[in-house]
Amino acid sequence: MKARLLKKFEEEIHQLERELKTELPKEIQRARELGDLRENAEYHAAKERQRLVESRVSMLKRRVSEIALMNLDRVPRDKVGFGSTVHLKDGAGQTVVYQLVMPEDADPDLGMISTASPIGRALVNREEGDEVTVTAPNGSRRFEVVKVVTLYDEAGGEA
Repeated sequence: MKARLLKKFEEEIHQLERELKTELPKEIQRARELGDLRENAEYHAAKERQRLVESRVSMLKRRVSEIALMNLDRVPRDKVGFGSTVHLKDGAGQTVVYQLVMPEDADPDLGMISTASPIGRALVNREEGDEVTVTAPNGSRRFEVVKVVTLYDEAGGEA
């Protein structure tokens, strides 16, 4: 999971750096050739895009270094933690499955929730059989942890 996320960020950084080094300079040069820069919308748009791309590259590089330093040894082996897939039963008996992921990968519609989300925070360090109450903006919900598949279980004992 860590390697997949690093690869995804590295690919985006590569794509954005190519835009910064080849495409945007050409756009800026073309816009400069149009004349007066004070009233040149193309020039200002290209410069603004350049600032946004530089900012995104900087943020991505920071996240790559944070993720590279992440110590997966601190992820619990027998409880809910980063990378775990958790099967929950709600009060109506319906089963819900969530996987705890990095904020960048969160997609609640696909059952991928961040460890920093209200549900994610409530689930961390829980075990099968635990009752969990999640307080969210739309009210509280109660769940029972039915099954936990940790990062280590999915990796065959190694993360």
